[in-house]
Amino acid sequence: MSQIDVNSVLSQMRALGSMAAGAMPATSLPAASNGAGVDFGTLFKQSIGSVAAQQNEAQQQVSAFERGDPGADIVKTSIAGQKADLAFRGLVEVRNKLVDAYTTIMNMPV
Repeated sequence: MSQIDVNSVLSQMRALGSMAAGAMPATSLPAASNGAGVDFGTLFKQSIGSVAAQQNEAQQQVSAFERGDPGADIVKTSIAGQKADLAFRGLVEVRNKLVDAYTTIMNMPV
């Protein structure tokens, strides 16, 4: 795959992810096509913040539904819960891959 194809796919993935999340706009992420390196630590912190925000939003909607607030419905509450769950599972998978990579690097002979 050429560098242009990778950047195109990465930008499409970011756009779809931000549309699905709804909490973090694509403009807040550093662009891969600008030639500068992407700081993984910053991106990871933003992702953790986004997941936390989604979980807080889901909890607020659950609480509103339990109280019987007029604007709360079960469909929005369920979707918010599923979004938060999916985002958390994705974050756990990234963490698992990082731990695997770290373990692999540490087990390499010098």
